[in-house]
Amino acid sequence: MDNLKLEVIKNRKGFIAALDQSGGSSAKTLERYGVPANSYNGEEEMFNLIHEMRKRVFTSKVFNSERIVGSILFYKTMMSKVNDKFTADYLWDEKNIVSFLKVDKGLEEEADGVKLMKDIPDLAEQLEEANQKHVFGTKMRSVIYSANEEGIEKIVKQQFDFAKQICDAGLVPIIEPEVDINAPDKARCEEILKAKIEEELKAWNQDDLIMFKFTIPTEANKYLSLYDFPCVVKIVALSGGYDIDTACEYLSKNTNMIASFSRALLEDLNANQSNEEFDSCLNNAIQKIYNASL
Repeated sequence: MDNLKLEVIKNRKGFIAALDQSGGSSAKTLERYGVPANSYNGEEEMFNLIHEMRKRVFTSKVFNSERIVGSILFYKTMMSKVNDKFTADYLWDEKNIVSFLKVDKGLEEEADGVKLMKDIPDLAEQLEEANQKHVFGTKMRSVIYSANEEGIEKIVKQQFDFAKQICDAGLVPIIEPEVDINAPDKARCEEILKAKIEEELKAWNQDDLIMFKFTIPTEANKYLSLYDFPCVVKIVALSGGYDIDTACEYLSKNTNMIASFSRALLEDLNANQSNEEFDSCLNNAIQKIYNASL
C-alpha cells in the first residue's frame, strides 16, 4: 500500500469525485451532458465519448488537489490514457489525486428488499491490473430498498467477503451499501445497516484498512462512531439522486463525512460549453461539494 496516498485520503481536506459511470448509466450521463443517444453508434463509441467527458473534467484547471483528494474510475477509464499517461498516473503525477477502481458488475434482481451485487468472476484480474496501474483502492455498490433484516445482512456479508479479497491484494476497498433515498423506512434501514456493519467490524482484522460510502443518513452523524474501529480510513457520502444543493445541505450536517458525488458533480456540465463556461460550472460544483465536506 502507498502510505503517501493513504495520508492524502485520511487527512487532506477535500472530497472524492465519482466518475465511474458504467455501461448501464453512461447513456444517461451523456444525455445529461448534451450528447443524445442518436449521435453515436454502439457501446464502443459511447465509451469513447464518456472518456472524452471525463478527460475534460480531469484536465480542467479547477479539478485539482486543493479541493479533491480522490477519484473513482470505471475499468475502461483506468485502462485509457489522459495526456499520454494512464488515468491513475495522470491524476497522481499531475494533480496529486488518488484513484479508486469500481470493481462490481452491477446488481442482481431485487430480493428480500435489497439488490445484491452480481458475482465478480474476474475480481483477481481487476485487482492485479489496478495494482499495475497504481490505483489505491476499489469501490463496489449494492442497494437497500426496505428495512428487511435478512436482506441487509446478506448485503453486508457479501460486501465484507469481497472486501477481504481486495485487502489481501493490497488495495483499500470502499464498501457501498446504498440505502435508496426513497425507501419509506430509510432511517430504520440505516439502523439495521449500522448494526450489521458493527458485527462484521468486531470480527474484522483491524490491519485490513477499509472505507465506507453511505447514503447521507436521515439522522446526522449516524455512522460517525464507525471511526472507533482503527481499520476505518474514511467515511464518504453518495448524492443518491439528490440535486447538488440538497445533497450538500444534508452532507454539511455530518462530521468527518466527505462527499463522493457523481451526478451532483456533473449536473451543470454540457458538451457544448466553451472551456471557460465548462470550468466555471465545474468550479461552482466543486466549491459547493468541498464546502459541504469540510
